[in-house]
Amino acid sequence: MRDFVILTDSSCDLSADMAAELELEVLPLSFHIGEQEYHNYLDGREIGFPEFFEKIRAGETGTTSAINVGAFETKMRDILSQGKDLLCLSFSSGLSTTHQSAAIAAEDLRPEFPEAKIYVVDSLCASMGQGLFVWLCAGLKKARKSIDEVRAYAEEEKYHVCHWFTVDDLNHLKRGGRISATTALFGTMLSIKPVMHMDNEGHLIPVSKARGRRASLTALVDQMERLSVNPAGQTVFISHGDCYDDAKLVADEITRRLGTPGENIHINYVGPVIGSHTGCGVVALFFLGTER
Repeated sequence: MRDFVILTDSSCDLSADMAAELELEVLPLSFHIGEQEYHNYLDGREIGFPEFFEKIRAGETGTTSAINVGAFETKMRDILSQGKDLLCLSFSSGLSTTHQSAAIAAEDLRPEFPEAKIYVVDSLCASMGQGLFVWLCAGLKKARKSIDEVRAYAEEEKYHVCHWFTVDDLNHLKRGGRISATTALFGTMLSIKPVMHMDNEGHLIPVSKARGRRASLTALVDQMERLSVNPAGQTVFISHGDCYDDAKLVADEITRRLGTPGENIHINYVGPVIGSHTGCGVVALFFLGTER
């Protein structure tokens, strides 16, 4: 059985250490703040995550760019030239053209490497939801499952990776067209916080509203209590927009109410690509559930 490599992109928001431990290849998306372009590397080598959120908090805005076909072709060719197969797990097609670029690159390379298996899976995930999805697939690879077995698992399990999140600043959702200017204005005045999730097509969908920050955070745990499979036995990921204490509050509540051990809950920054659209103060919870 040929060895294979799992390739993903930096929307996964995993820590650089975790990505290295999982033996992942990770391509960075890019973003602009003002006239400056940065790449969203997992280790924050071009701009640190606290520094990025300081700029956003100061009123600067970020615009993001998908990974292009050429970048995927270069990375994929490098992997395939080593005689390895390739499984690419991409950022949700509902939020980015990154998946489309990966699929085109794979199609272009198949005649060049006819003996190789080159699979591209649309994760329909984002941030550490994508990270959790990749983590699960990499675990199967470490357990010596074949590329076909991991691909089949990925195509089925992606519909069970639950994404629930809330934001503190409604103006970023307004700029992104997720809510109206009127909703943002009155929501801010009344301290209304949206609770949102990722649907089965990989789109962000408003689900409910909570009055006040703490209520919106505990609402995320309510959803995990409603949907999760074996919460005490699974691994949970939480990402945050420079608000670690709020993410830790969610983690502690999960342990208290659902019994998930603290060592099974991984917290990391929302990266600049996702953070450009959510702003500071986003908290997102990811777990396996009966449905999204």
